[in-house]
Amino acid sequence: MTRVKSSVAAHRRHKKVLKLTKGQMGARHSRYRVAHEAMLKSLSYSYGHRRDRQGNFRRLWIIRINAATREHGLSYSRFIYGLDKAGVDIDRKMLADMAVRDPATFSKIVAIAVEQQ
Repeated sequence: MTRVKSSVAAHRRHKKVLKLTKGQMGARHSRYRVAHEAMLKSLSYSYGHRRDRQGNFRRLWIIRINAATREHGLSYSRFIYGLDKAGVDIDRKMLADMAVRDPATFSKIVAIAVEQQ
């Protein structure tokens, strides 16, 4: 069987990996074998951290909602419980945005939650 040289394909593959590791330090951006390991690690970190970011935003929204409901004399857990009982289906992102940008509407929603308790 004849020998197959993969020089063009290998060169293209190496260039792709080295392009992905462009900002890395040391051999991680210039030597293929080290760069390939760095790329795999980086991609796995970026996937996981995209998931972590969603949790961080949820924590931020809860903090903002809690601060706004305490101004109305209500705790966060009581507020969410009241909304659940009232059948109000607004996510925490929208509630946090209302608490910051539209306090008048947010106070009406707090009143709805208080009525249910």
